Amino acid sequence: MNDDNHDDDCFETYRIAEEERQNFESIKRAFQNYKINSLQKINVTELYLKRLPGHHQKLLAKYQQNLWRIRDCIDKNYRIILKLLEDVNNIFLNVPPQTTSAGESPHLMEAGFRPNDMENVQITLKLFVRDWSLEGREEREQCYTPMIQAITEMFNPDDMDVSDIRVLVPGAGLGRLAYELAYRGYFCEGNEFSYFMLFASNFLMNKCVIPHQYELYPWIHQYVNNMYRGDQTRAITFPDISPIQAPPKGNLNMIAGDFLQVYVEWEAWNCVATCFFIDCANNIVEFVERIFRILKQGGIWVNLGPLLYHYSNILNEGSIEPTYEELKTIIEAVGFQFLRNETNVPTKYCQNMKSMQQSEYHSVFFVCQKPYEQKNCENEMEEI
Repeated sequence: MNDDNHDDDCFETYRIAEEERQNFESIKRAFQNYKINSLQKINVTELYLKRLPGHHQKLLAKYQQNLWRIRDCIDKNYRIILKLLEDVNNIFLNVPPQTTSAGESPHLMEAGFRPNDMENVQITLKLFVRDWSLEGREEREQCYTPMIQAITEMFNPDDMDVSDIRVLVPGAGLGRLAYELAYRGYFCEGNEFSYFMLFASNFLMNKCVIPHQYELYPWIHQYVNNMYRGDQTRAITFPDISPIQAPPKGNLNMIAGDFLQVYVEWEAWNCVATCFFIDCANNIVEFVERIFRILKQGGIWVNLGPLLYHYSNILNEGSIEPTYEELKTIIEAVGFQFLRNETNVPTKYCQNMKSMQQSEYHSVFFVCQKPYEQKNCENEMEEI
């Protein structure tokens, strides 16, 4: 092997590892700075209040009291975050490289975290509601229940040993869908790229011993469209079910990493279940092809969600945004056969049920099967 090529490979490996470490540390700092960053908003509002006329301040006395209440809720949320961060350095097999004895890399962002990281911390707190609280039950029934039913219809636990049925859940988030499938006895693996989600799912899966063990205030950062004072500062308890007290009957893994990079073994899975996931790709066709290849013959792909296309409006990011009509043609051309195809399925995502603003997606829900005898699809792909 050429020494120069070997050096280039080593440098590239180090560069990727260093970027991953910086990303890991930046997200940790975002969680660590949650309290001080959240209080800054309160401080700015209180300074503005003090500049208002005295009679306005009197009229807003209860508004001021609510700001004090929000401060208290921020502090309680931060205590949960500190618990969540306790062992994040040890939860993955691919732990980012540790700093050297000489200290941090000079390329590491010493100032803190990226601007959108704090927003992602707040989104993560809302996902506690969606996946692991009683308040999130409606969303779970809308999204997870039809997917679980489709999988159990194809691989019925009453008719077979489903511990050998391998189900992959890419974009697993905080892990509830993967847990529900493993609880029913399937071999289930959740895959997640975001450290925000991975930090939280580790805490939920491994540290929540009893139901309703912790209290969280997920809506305190929503300062608009509140009907009543108590709506913004209301608490939820989590988890509604403890994975420790009610362990899965089947095997459950959570794997960190990019879906396309991690899953490269062909015909390894009986089922791929994607919920609010496929529109996270720059190139959705690549996702469709990869899902087809990693499925065993006769395996199924169950999908539910919209086509938000997360990279569509991000500067300097390439993105394609086919319509569902176009996507369905692509899915069939790749080789899938549709077993079910439903549109206009009402689904919500991290919706605050007390907010004056309500929104929902008209999602697509489909079940596709990889045929037992594959056909050559290259000519069909050329015609699209």
